[in-house]
Amino acid sequence: MQQIKQIPEGYMADAQGRLVPVEMVKDIDRIRDDLVKKMVDKAREVKALLQVFKTAAFEEIEQFIALSASDYDTELGGNKGNVTLMSFDGRFRVSRAVAEYFVFDERLQVAKELIDQCLNEWTALSGPELKALVNDAFQVDRMGNVNAKRILSLRKFNINDARWTKAMAAINDSLTVAGSREYVRIYERVQDSDRWEQIPLDVAGV
Repeated sequence: MQQIKQIPEGYMADAQGRLVPVEMVKDIDRIRDDLVKKMVDKAREVKALLQVFKTAAFEEIEQFIALSASDYDTELGGNKGNVTLMSFDGRFRVSRAVAEYFVFDERLQVAKELIDQCLNEWTALSGPELKALVNDAFQVDRMGNVNAKRILSLRKFNINDARWTKAMAAINDSLTVAGSREYVRIYERVQDSDRWEQIPLDVAGV
């Protein structure tokens, strides 16, 4: 945890860490500083509440699943899966979703080389759409990570070429499940329709 630098009484620290006497700081700058820090404190309180809610929600869902299973003299174990719980009146539902995330090892580069060989040879035959799709699939984000979903979507193409087949095998072999993330989402039915509206738990969605 980053240690907070102690500021002597009567001083404020600027963005470079320099101590500035309070009387030398403009009123508007002090008011802005107070506003920002109050908002940060409130945001931390909300974050803490959401963390408590999330932990409690997962625990209560798991306890209910165990209770339901006990009606059949069964105990559930192993991986936690997706589950949706509905209120008796059908107005509300709570969904627990488990999303796995993947990483690729060095064999993904082998797959890319094989695919490039195919595309270079098929220049006259393959349209720009396929090339654009392949190039987009291998694009990396700002953190240098590829999008697993786009990479795996290449497997849907039924291309009769030994290099392409090897490339798809390399993609499969390079794929590793790195972990999973759990989400809880709460929905309310829109009046008497079949549409559901998620109750937002983030600031942007409120």
